[in-house]
Amino acid sequence: MDGAAPRQHGDSGWGHRGLSVWRGRAALSRRHTMRILILADGRSPIAQSWIRGRIEDGHEVHLVSSRAQEAAPLSGLASFRCLPLISRPRGPNGQGASAAVTQRSAASLAASEFALHWLAPLWIAERAQRFVQIIHELQPELTHALRLPLEGMVAARAMERGVRPGPLAISIWGNDFTLHAPASPFMTLWTRRAMQRADALHVDCKRDLAAARSWGFERGRAVLVAPGNGGVRSEVFHPATQPAGWPQRWGLPADATVFVNPRGLRGYTRSDTFFKALPTVLRELPTAGFLCVGMAGSPLAEGWVRRLNLADPVRLLPALSPGEMAEVFQGALVSLSITTHDGTPNTLLEAMACGCFPIAGDIGSLREWIRDSENGYLVPPGDATALASAMISAARSPDLRMHAAQINARLVAGRGEARAVGRMINEFYGVAVGRGTTAAHSASLSEV
Repeated sequence: MDGAAPRQHGDSGWGHRGLSVWRGRAALSRRHTMRILILADGRSPIAQSWIRGRIEDGHEVHLVSSRAQEAAPLSGLASFRCLPLISRPRGPNGQGASAAVTQRSAASLAASEFALHWLAPLWIAERAQRFVQIIHELQPELTHALRLPLEGMVAARAMERGVRPGPLAISIWGNDFTLHAPASPFMTLWTRRAMQRADALHVDCKRDLAAARSWGFERGRAVLVAPGNGGVRSEVFHPATQPAGWPQRWGLPADATVFVNPRGLRGYTRSDTFFKALPTVLRELPTAGFLCVGMAGSPLAEGWVRRLNLADPVRLLPALSPGEMAEVFQGALVSLSITTHDGTPNTLLEAMACGCFPIAGDIGSLREWIRDSENGYLVPPGDATALASAMISAARSPDLRMHAAQINARLVAGRGEARAVGRMINEFYGVAVGRGTTAAHSASLSEV
């Protein structure tokens, strides 16, 4: 993400112009700064975005990476250590775990999930003891685990050992509750223990706040509902008109009607639904073209393209930088996010910020952002016919797309823009350490 490391799109990051935008906010918040210890996958662009924002706010940030890496992922960290919690395959060019999925078979993905759900929990106690030593050394005012499995579980176990230099905050990402928590008896046990032990909770949708209560998170403790990466960078993701012939940059005809699938291949994305819908779309929209980000080199995606004879209209792209991703959202008519498990996808908010019409799986977390047929379409994740109909309708409805873009710009500015979210994060941290007066923070959901 920074300096020498190659950047990939993981719904995060910004350039030099973005840093100048954030300096004003950092100066305003310095009187509330604190020493924060973060346990997170240091390779994750989502985690990097969150951490970079806290550095820019003036906090003293110490990072313990839960994945092995040779160097600190960001400049400005007060310290950097590695405490590997699980060994996962790396993708090409140093890509992290989620990007590596695009290069793997279904059997390999299943093996990775088996290791996470059944093997890794067996050494949580041992890793927690090592984390205790780090906490003793750094004496943070706040410890924040950016994700429940396995970071939140290890941090919670460390706190159970009687380490109390400051409260524990845990972030819930996407499918922590819906997919991982019930995946094995070990994950169920550690999920419950982590939620009972957490002093503060960050979720990216209200659905997960309700789930956290059922897993043991107590009422009255600090809560933040906000995007997992710390918010959308408006200096990067904003409406813009692409020049004539823009699709040619991606190998599509100049007059192509462009759809983008930014989700890559993950265990909970319905790539089968997406690809099966494309022949129907092409019969009605012969000029349609499809950009599939994070799928380059994937045997799974290449198999779908080959079986359905989609080589001409489909482009399987590698992971893109934030600037490239913004350009795609600004030029495409429709962005697709078809998943069975999800929180609030960062790519969904980035597409909405750019004025790209969203079509998503009809699941609870996404209903918090999209009202069907008003500011997007929601479809059953496994229904390729419904997805094709929604794609065709969106392409043929310029008035609806314009109306949705206006609503979505307002939504993201109020509930998802990085500077607004940054203020909420600082208040959340203040409440967690006892400096604030409110226990919960969440934007209104009545704006749509």
